[in-house]
Amino acid sequence: MTSLLDRAATLRGAPPLPPDDPFYIAPPDLETLAPGTVVRSRSVELALFGMVPQRIAAWQLLYRTCDLDGNAEVTVTTVLLPWGADPRESRPLVSFQCAIDAVAPQCFPSYALRRGAQTIGSIAPLELPIIAMALRQGWAVSVPDHEGLDGRFGAAREPGYRALDGIRAALSFGALGLSPSNQVALWGYSGGGLATAWAAELAAEYAPELDIVGAAAGSPVGDPAAAFVRLNGGWFAGFPAAFVAGLRRAYPELVPVLEDHFDTRFRALLGEAEQRSTFALLLRFARRDVARHLRGGIAELLAEPVLRRVLTDIEPGGKAPAAPLLVVQGVRDEVIAVADIDAHVQRYERAGATVRYLRIRNGSHLPLEFLVVPVVLDWLADRFAGRQAETGTETVTSVARSVRAVRKNLEFLQVVLTMVAGRSIGVADAPSASAAQSSPLVPEEREILRIS
Repeated sequence: MTSLLDRAATLRGAPPLPPDDPFYIAPPDLETLAPGTVVRSRSVELALFGMVPQRIAAWQLLYRTCDLDGNAEVTVTTVLLPWGADPRESRPLVSFQCAIDAVAPQCFPSYALRRGAQTIGSIAPLELPIIAMALRQGWAVSVPDHEGLDGRFGAAREPGYRALDGIRAALSFGALGLSPSNQVALWGYSGGGLATAWAAELAAEYAPELDIVGAAAGSPVGDPAAAFVRLNGGWFAGFPAAFVAGLRRAYPELVPVLEDHFDTRFRALLGEAEQRSTFALLLRFARRDVARHLRGGIAELLAEPVLRRVLTDIEPGGKAPAAPLLVVQGVRDEVIAVADIDAHVQRYERAGATVRYLRIRNGSHLPLEFLVVPVVLDWLADRFAGRQAETGTETVTSVARSVRAVRKNLEFLQVVLTMVAGRSIGVADAPSASAAQSSPLVPEEREILRIS
C-alpha cells in the first residue's frame, strides 16, 4: 500500500530519488573521460525544505570522478549563482560540502535541495541558508554529493575526489561564466567538514591546476574511530550506525568481519540505517549500545586486523594541505570531541600546513555551524582578497558577542526570512568587510591557547 508520504509526494510532484532518476546514469564510455568532465546537465528549481521555491539560479551537473581505489564513477553537484547574476562578471567559487551524515539517497544534496523533495530528517535543507549567505557575497557555489551515489559515508579520500572533480565540472560549465583560473575555496561542517579536510589534503596532488586559496572546516570529526566508540550507546548512536553502513559499502572486506561479530538483529538494523534520513537515524538508534549485539566486546571487534586497517585509512590529517586552513570547533561539543580536533590540527601543523584553529567555549554542535558563519565568510573573503592567513590556535568564549557578529547574524536572519518569503537571493548591496578590518572576536573574549 502506498504510504501517505508517498501519495503526498506524488501530488506535489516530488522529484525521483537518485536511484530512480535517469539523470544519474553513467555513460558507457565513462573510463575514457577525464576527471571532472560534465556528462550531462540540467537546470533545477530549489526549495526551502522542498516546499518554498527559491529564486536562486541553479543547475545540476553529472560528472566523472573516482572512488578510493581510483575506479571511475559519476556523481552530481548542484551549482548555484546569485539571482540575477551576470555570468560575464568575474567571481570566485566556493565548494560547500554538506553534512550528509547518512547513506540514504534522500539525504543527498542534489535531491534534498530540490523543489518537491521529501526532506524530513535531512541536513542539507538546514544548510541552504548558509549557502545563500555565500551567494550574497557574489560568489558561485558548488554543492557536491560527496558521498557518491552509493552513500559511502566515512570512506577515506573519496569525498575529496568528488568535491575536487565537482569544482572542475563547475569551472567548465558555461552557464556559470567561470574559468579554470578562477579562485576556489572549500567549506563544510561536521561530516561536510571532514569532506572538506579530505579535499584540502588531496588538492595539490589530485587537482594541482585548481587555484584553491583556502579551506574552512568546521568540527571535521578528526578521529572517526574514536567518535564511533564515544557516541555508541548515547543519544547520537545513529551516527556510528550510519558510519558502519557506509563503510561496509566502501570496504567490502569488512562485510565478513561484521557478519562474524554482529548478531542478525543488528545486521537488520544496519539495513534500516541505509534507508533512513539523518535525524530519523538518530531517533531510531538513540541510546542503542552495539555491545548488546556483539559476539565479544567492542575491544575485540576493534582488534580485528581488517577493521584496524580501515580505521587507520579513514583518519584524516596525514598530509598537509597546500592551501591555508581555518578549523573551528566547540570546546563543549556533544558530538565531536575537541580533543580529536586538537589532535587533527596537530597532525596538520607537524606536516607543515598553514592552520588557523579557533576553539569556541560556548555553543553546542548544530547551533555552532550557524554561529560561525560570519567568521568563515570573513576568513574566505580575506583569502579571495589575497591577504595573508593568520596561524595559531585561539580559544574564545563566543563568536556571537561583538557588534560585527551581531550585525552579520541579523543579516543571516534576514536571509532566512527572505528565503521563507520566496524572494530572490541576490548579491548584497554592500560587500562584507574583511575580518582584518573588523574582527568578529572582541579582545576581552580571547584566550590564547598553545596545545602541547
